[in-house]
Amino acid sequence: MRLLVIGGGGREHALVWKIRQSPLVETVYCAPGNPGIGQFAECVNIAGSDIEGLLEFARKNAIDLTVVGPEQPLVDGIVDEFEAQGLSIFGPTRKAAEIEGSKAFTKYLLDKYKIPTADCIVFDKFEEAKKYLLEVDYPTVIKADGLAAGKGTIVCQTEQEAQSALTQIMIEKAFGDAGSKVIVESFMAGEEASILALTDGENITYLPSAQDHKAIFDDDEGPNTGGMGAYAPAPVVDNNLFSKIREEVFEATIKAMALENRPYRGVLYAGLMITADGPKVVEFNCRFGDPEAQAILPLVKGDVVEFMFKIAKGKKIDKQIEIHKNRWALCVVIASGGYPESYEKGITIHGLEQQLDKDVIIFHAGTKKGEGGKIVTDGGRVLGVTAVANDFHKAREKSYWAVGKITFDKAYYRKDIGVKALEHLRR
Repeated sequence: MRLLVIGGGGREHALVWKIRQSPLVETVYCAPGNPGIGQFAECVNIAGSDIEGLLEFARKNAIDLTVVGPEQPLVDGIVDEFEAQGLSIFGPTRKAAEIEGSKAFTKYLLDKYKIPTADCIVFDKFEEAKKYLLEVDYPTVIKADGLAAGKGTIVCQTEQEAQSALTQIMIEKAFGDAGSKVIVESFMAGEEASILALTDGENITYLPSAQDHKAIFDDDEGPNTGGMGAYAPAPVVDNNLFSKIREEVFEATIKAMALENRPYRGVLYAGLMITADGPKVVEFNCRFGDPEAQAILPLVKGDVVEFMFKIAKGKKIDKQIEIHKNRWALCVVIASGGYPESYEKGITIHGLEQQLDKDVIIFHAGTKKGEGGKIVTDGGRVLGVTAVANDFHKAREKSYWAVGKITFDKAYYRKDIGVKALEHLRR
């Protein structure tokens, strides 16, 4: 088959890397791709937002399957456009992708179908939200309704912090139109976990659990980012908890979406809080997580293309995807100094040419080719360094060892990725 992957970040590098291993695949294109992806696929200079350009490319090049990496094209209806032209594409339709595109819609769905989550109120008027913040218990959580690249959630310890966050989102438009509505949500105490599954709209196959690290600084301090690292599987999700999540979250949500006339096909990502009362939904995403994909996909033994193609063709998936047993993966993100605020681009990256351990994979996120063919920084999150091992300690040690071999001016990474897993394993 000839495949097209849309996107140009670390998640897409991981997808292309995994897709390339499929015996079903002959050629892979990636739009727009990046220098790391270019080792496995032919990069095509078409933006992920250029749906018309992508359609034309898929038609002209007889693409058998298109796989969408980022959320924006899905929310914009790329699946509907491709399917209308008779092209196979893996991902949810515009109506189904609203599960990520609007947190207000997700809250409505969860409330209506009694799927566990935090209590909240949705506001579209600043003054009403401002008044409500005088009454809530603190800490509280304020979220921009729309897409905000993983940064639209602010945990507020005090009323002053909450008023400031509200102003930032609704008045200063820190996240653009995504902040025209806000969700004020009760704070959930617990530990986060991410579960991703592939579904045909009825049947579900599960990928290994993972834990993302959203905050920029160690000990989960500072503002949220797109994700500073991840590991899989997450020991906080034991077998009993996984069964509960499957039944109360995934099966219930897939049924709810069908009842709402929004059948969900593609990958469904549940961001969960494991509370004293059990697992509760923090958010849903309509695509693979980034950097979760960089930790999860190396643990998948089965052929993801087989499952994606079936789902895209409207066929039933009739088995669980095979996962490597007793394997761990940990990904550390190396970011540009200053991220998630302003940062420089075009800084030369040193160390990528080295031969590292065979169980270490460097996924490119924000990179491009500079003068003389050198690889330079081109984003906030620059690289994801993933290591795989039969022991969690080894995977973590190997990942940080490899991080130490790569450098660029003002490079920054968290030093505590996986610490929570170590605590669970000690217990």
